[in-house]
Amino acid sequence: MADQGAQDRDLPASLKRRQQARDKGQVARSRDLTSSLLLLGGAAALYYGGSWFFGRGADVLHAALNIPPAAVHDPSRTLAFAASVVRGGLLLGLPLLLLAFVSCIAGGLALGGWVFSFEALSPDLSRLDPVAGLQRVFSWTGLVDLLKAALKALVIGTLMAWMLWSQRDALMSLLHVDPRLAPMLLGSICGRAFFWLAAATLLVAAFDVPWQVVQFNNRLKMSRQDLKDEMRESEGNPQVRQRLRALQQERARKRMMAAVPKADVVVTNPTHYAVALGYQQGRQRAPVVLAMGADRVAARIRELAVEHGVAVVEAPPLARALYRYAELEQEIPVTLYNAVALLLAYVYQLRALPQQAQLPDDWSIPADLDTSADTAMPVH
Repeated sequence: MADQGAQDRDLPASLKRRQQARDKGQVARSRDLTSSLLLLGGAAALYYGGSWFFGRGADVLHAALNIPPAAVHDPSRTLAFAASVVRGGLLLGLPLLLLAFVSCIAGGLALGGWVFSFEALSPDLSRLDPVAGLQRVFSWTGLVDLLKAALKALVIGTLMAWMLWSQRDALMSLLHVDPRLAPMLLGSICGRAFFWLAAATLLVAAFDVPWQVVQFNNRLKMSRQDLKDEMRESEGNPQVRQRLRALQQERARKRMMAAVPKADVVVTNPTHYAVALGYQQGRQRAPVVLAMGADRVAARIRELAVEHGVAVVEAPPLARALYRYAELEQEIPVTLYNAVALLLAYVYQLRALPQQAQLPDDWSIPADLDTSADTAMPVH
């Protein structure tokens, strides 16, 4: 059954499965790529700074061997002398250590990107399973790793043998040159050797990187049952979803009702629909729908408007058009600008001169927005 399940894993991994693997620190990595970049960085350091490293190393060695007589008989001076020698050695090796650190980070970022997970640091006792270990050894992955190691040894060994043979005269000439020039020549030879070595490992990495990506994608493959389980888990329990949807609607309704006292006007049908509008001149391009509802919700909007002194205007054509075509917490449709402008003008006149305010007879509702002939209206 396990083999059959493994054979059924022929679907590519979903985004959720990839993200879960990434959260666990599981990404495609290539050790050969990291070692290649490390060797390449070391080769560059030796080639361009080999003379400095060898010269500085000679100075450190010379200082370490020339122990002052006072340091021999005075323990405090002995410790100070030893500390100075160690400090010089650390300063000599610090550039190489920084270069190695940067090369390792670059190798990880080049394939897989930056991943930090504490779960990857937790102990996994399954890795100590001898049966699983033997299965990994006697598998296609183990065979490819063996062939890769043999290819690496063959390529690097051949290249280094050719490099030593081609530089045999230069190496022998070191016995006859001025000792002060020998470090510079040796650094140049080692730098070239490391460059060729890094080039050889890059060839191996060029094969290893796509192989690691393919292997990683194969390990993440899913069966159809895995995909169904993931979709079911993502969607969740239908009852839970329904409960969450009800809670969201209730919160939205409370938020909507809390905005009614801030409205400038509530336009009604007069009983079936109610839409609360607000407009801040100079801060908003057009009036915004603060609340809307039908039947019971409309009645509650009207009650809140009356309690807080918000103007309630009966304009059935405009109320129906706003309820159908406007969106909550959004600006009103452009085609209703004229009608809402008439409404706001009436409200402002009602506040300033109540005796002279006259409700418009024609709300200038466009024909394509007129819902007077509709038998059903959408529920927001």
